[in-house]
Amino acid sequence: MKIIFAGTPEFAAVALEALYAAGHDITLVLTQPDRPAGRGMQLQASPVKQCAQKHGTPVAQPVSLRLNGKYPDVAKQAHALLQSTPHDIMVVAAYGLILPRSVLDIPRLGCINIHGSLLPRWRGAAPIHRAIEAGDAETGITIMQMEEGLDTGPMMLIESLPIADDDTTGSLHDKLAALGGKMIVEAIARLELGQLPAVPQPEEGANYAAKIAKEEAALDFSLGAEQLARRIRAFNPFPGATGRVGDTVIKLWQARPVTVAQSGAPGEVLSADAQGGIVVACGEGALLLTELQKPGGKRLPASEFLKGFALEGARFN
Repeated sequence: MKIIFAGTPEFAAVALEALYAAGHDITLVLTQPDRPAGRGMQLQASPVKQCAQKHGTPVAQPVSLRLNGKYPDVAKQAHALLQSTPHDIMVVAAYGLILPRSVLDIPRLGCINIHGSLLPRWRGAAPIHRAIEAGDAETGITIMQMEEGLDTGPMMLIESLPIADDDTTGSLHDKLAALGGKMIVEAIARLELGQLPAVPQPEEGANYAAKIAKEEAALDFSLGAEQLARRIRAFNPFPGATGRVGDTVIKLWQARPVTVAQSGAPGEVLSADAQGGIVVACGEGALLLTELQKPGGKRLPASEFLKGFALEGARFN
């Protein structure tokens, strides 16, 4: 099948690579403009662009697709390119631009999306983070027919995946990316055979997975240890949960709830040694910090971190 693919990050690149491997004809790839990245802030192509270039596929990087938006001339050129590029369907995965009705109507078979949630559980930009933060037991991938609403389109294919107790957003992202690649190949094959019905989403149980804000990274130790442990996993690798000791902001990468005999004020370090680790009192229970990072330093196990940063008797603000 002839496919236009729209996506930007690694999650989408995995799916694009799967479509190439399945022998589909990717006639055009849309992705976000190159962004500054790294220490030197050099312009860097997205993972999807790098994948497309490796396979010799034409790439377009419009800043907008809205004809009535801020960049109407750019959008008009993008529309003309889409209309002149031979294709049957558009596959979208974490593209980052809103597709207006004028774009959704171009492909003969419409636009289908690879979404990292069991819809309608988490609609929006950060379904993986929010599923872990909320303590969901499972998540998954939904292949859906796109419409103008935010992740509200009919569901075409859905498959669940358990969330392990030690899953971070990083580890769960990789599992879901692989599942999404497998499922989009299956969905296209079934669509070609006319065996992919679309089922409307129920509104009951829908939640909005808001984009992660950096301000959310600062942990409030008056919350329970279970909730804080989930946040630490949800914010790993981005933006990285933080706790402040004095004037120093410490990144907290791994932790787990523990039961301890002693109690203390929320944020109080109950113990900090190489054998017992770093135990911090919370509003309910206590948290054992197992991987930390000080400013300008590396991510370290608690035993190594304590060699260069004393926490005995300290308190996380």
